[in-house]
Order: sequence, then C-alpha cells, then structure tokens
Amino acid sequence: MLIKRRQFLTTCGLATLATQISPLTAQGKLSPNTIRKPPRLQMGDTIGLIAPAGIVNVKDIEAAQQSISQLGLKVKLGKHILDRYGYLAGKDADRADDLNLMFSDRSIKAIIAMRGGWGCNRILPLLNYSLIRSHPKILMGYSDITTLLLAINARSQMITFHGPVATSTWNQFTVDYFKRIIFNAEAVTMQNLNPSEVRVEIIASGKARGKLVGGNLSVVSAMVGSPYLPSWNKSILFVEEIGEDVYRVDRMLTQLKTAGILNQIAGFIFGQCTNCSLGDEPSFTLMQVLQDQILPLGIPAWYGSMIGHIKDKFTLPIGVEVEIDANVGTIRMLEAAVSLV
Repeated sequence: MLIKRRQFLTTCGLATLATQISPLTAQGKLSPNTIRKPPRLQMGDTIGLIAPAGIVNVKDIEAAQQSISQLGLKVKLGKHILDRYGYLAGKDADRADDLNLMFSDRSIKAIIAMRGGWGCNRILPLLNYSLIRSHPKILMGYSDITTLLLAINARSQMITFHGPVATSTWNQFTVDYFKRIIFNAEAVTMQNLNPSEVRVEIIASGKARGKLVGGNLSVVSAMVGSPYLPSWNKSILFVEEIGEDVYRVDRMLTQLKTAGILNQIAGFIFGQCTNCSLGDEPSFTLMQVLQDQILPLGIPAWYGSMIGHIKDKFTLPIGVEVEIDANVGTIRMLEAAVSLV
C-alpha cells in the first residue's frame, strides 16, 4: 500500500509539474491550443502580395509596390494576382494556392492582401491550416479579408492583423501604428487622432479586458454557423461597415445576438459605418440601433474608432489581450502582437 501511495503521489506531482512548464509538448512541439505570434518585420524583408478576393489590375499593383517599398520592404507577387474569374481575382483553388504558397515560402516574412471585395469565404476549405501554423507570418488586411483573419486565427491559432490592404492610403497615421506594432513589437494604446473629426460616442461606459476579435460586420455575420470562427468568450468585439442602411446593420447585429455571440463578449467597439444611410423613412438612427442591441448587454461599448473603410487606420492584432476604455475610446494592448525572432 505504501509503494502504491508513493507511486500515486509521484504521478500527481509529475502531472502538476507538466501543467506549469512551457506550452511545449513532450515531443518539443507547440501545444495545439497555444496562440502563435509571427516574427516581427525588419527593414529589407520581403512582403508577399496576394489577391484572395476581388479583381486587381496592374495600376493597383504598381501603387502597392511603391507604398510597400517606401516602408523599406521588398515585394513578391502571388502567381495568380492578376487572374480574373468573373468578379473574383481568379479561381478559388488558385487564390487559395497563392496564400498557401506564401506561407510556405521562406523568403516571405509577411502577407498583405491587395484589396477586399468578395471571395475569401469561398477558399476557406482549401487552406492548409497546419502549414500556416507551422510557418507563422504576419497576415494583414480588412473588409472581406476579415474572413481569412478570423479563420486562420481560429484554425491555425495564430495572431492576425486587421489593418491596411496594399492599396490603402499609407499615410502617417496608418504607417505609425503599423510600424510600432509590426516592426517594433510595441504594446501600444490606440486612440483617435482628432476627436473633433472622429468623435467617440459612448454606448455604455467602463473598462473591460479580453482578446481582441472582429472585422467587417457583414463578413462576420456571413461566417456565423461555420467552423471558421474563433471563441467569443469574454472577447472584445470590434466591427466596422460601409454602404449599409441602418436596418441592415440592425439585422446583422440581431443575427450575432440570436447566434449567442453578443452575450459572450466582454466589450464592444463599432469603428466607422462609412457611407451608411438611414434608408427608407421611417428609420432608427445608427446610435438608436446600437443602444437597443448593445446597451442591454451591460458591457463597455462605444461608437467611433479609427477602424474601417477610412484613410486613417489602426492596426488591430486579432487574438491579442487588450484593455478598452469606453469613456475615452482607447484600445490598450496588454502584450506585443509579434515575436522578436
């Protein structure tokens, strides 16, 4: 009995120790539940440009190459970047192939989508999520690229970045946040440049902490029910939209609520609803809809952040722990989003 008792205690002790050591398994591999941070960018690195959604043209590529080179970076184009297939930048298999190849290419240090549009949802089953996880790299974009950011964060357990696409306006505001987060590995606090131009409208005051998750509202709602979404539990959800009538925004938020997503989150940010209109009369205002949908959740929330189809953009790391303050509209990163090696 004494020997068995000692064996039992030894086994328990080893089990306890195993939970305290690094997230590596006994074989020296990362645990499948460990979030991976891609290596930071450095001057002279090569950026892979892809077109996973809408069509791009030669002028788009020339402008993107100029913007990227001004950041001190080189450019490598996806093989199918100029393909056309209806309103898509090539067939699904080819667009997926370009993304998979960019992750496997050791010369590529980051991947930036040329533009959004529509089409990323179609290639999700064709992506090699194990390959992506084993070759962590910065992946960035917004709008329809939300699909890839969320799916790869969820399936490959990797930090992804909601930020400018290659054809965005790379002005001082946008570049500053991009460099501090992507190059310098800083844990920054994001705050609106000019509150008089982009005013914070408080829905519910307070502070909250959680993993930052989100993107384009239409895209997020279109992914509901799929196996490509990350956990919403105690997350900070950010959304943005363009060109939608208020009733459609209401409909999409209602979908997130009835799907059980909104009642899981710890905080909510609506960036910008660019060119959104009231639609046919009578109508609610957007703030009335947000009051109806978000206020009853009892969580810190606001409208009006530098997120969306606007020139001045934050770079938002999806999957990173943040603290938000709805009173002043700040997003404070609690950790770096990229690794130093």
